[in-house]
Amino acid sequence: METSLITEQHRDHREWLNTIAFYRDEVKIMQNRIEEIASKNTGQEVMAQVEHFQNQLIVQTDNLDRLSHDIRKHEQEISEMIKANPIASDHRRAPVHKEHVEAMESFEKIFSDLRKELILFLAKVM
Repeated sequence: METSLITEQHRDHREWLNTIAFYRDEVKIMQNRIEEIASKNTGQEVMAQVEHFQNQLIVQTDNLDRLSHDIRKHEQEISEMIKANPIASDHRRAPVHKEHVEAMESFEKIFSDLRKELILFLAKVM
């Protein structure tokens, strides 16, 4: 089982939570763009694409919620470990949760692909 310093994991958690906050803002911006297109284009094909993107943003928002929850839960577990034994906590190691690393990487790739798809759609209909 791979381990790393608790302080490193805490740093990773803060970075991931900041990244999640950034993506939440991106979702809002994307949603606003989609709503703008929907208000100006009532064609069936455009509306189908609008619905597709709205659904994708809902899914990605759910993924962000899940990631945030899991990261905060792991942060809480680390805090409890420190409370149980605070001596030299800055030198202590804890098991690395590779699933968080993989989940963040996967989310970022999927979101990047969605953003590219949306940009192409916006360029086409604007």
